[in-house]
Amino acid sequence: QVRLVESGGGLVQPGGSLRLSCAASGLTFSFSNYVMKWYRPAPGKERELVAFIRDAGGITNYAGSVKGRFTISRDNVKNTVYLQMNSLKPEDTAVYYCNTRGSFEYWGQGTQVTVSS
Repeated sequence: QVRLVESGGGLVQPGGSLRLSCAASGLTFSFSNYVMKWYRPAPGKERELVAFIRDAGGITNYAGSVKGRFTISRDNVKNTVYLQMNSLKPEDTAVYYCNTRGSFEYWGQGTQVTVSS
């Protein structure tokens, strides 16, 4: 059974930082074979793709709203993907979800990030 478990969310002041983690287990193939993504809900659409990281090569891409502030990375030994979030803004407040796709699409339970003074 595939499981994605996020952690690291919390309450932070504007300008602060958080690092989210997503630990994967039960994948059919090696973790390094999977593209890993972070999503969050977005106004007017179902969700926004915040960032993704390709398999072992580590190619990354970001939503324009977070580019230069967020960094996605992965540890293929620990089967974990990270999202380092710096210079956080109130509009970054959301539940952040980890995602990957194999035979099916898999989602974590989400971790709440609240940016507020």
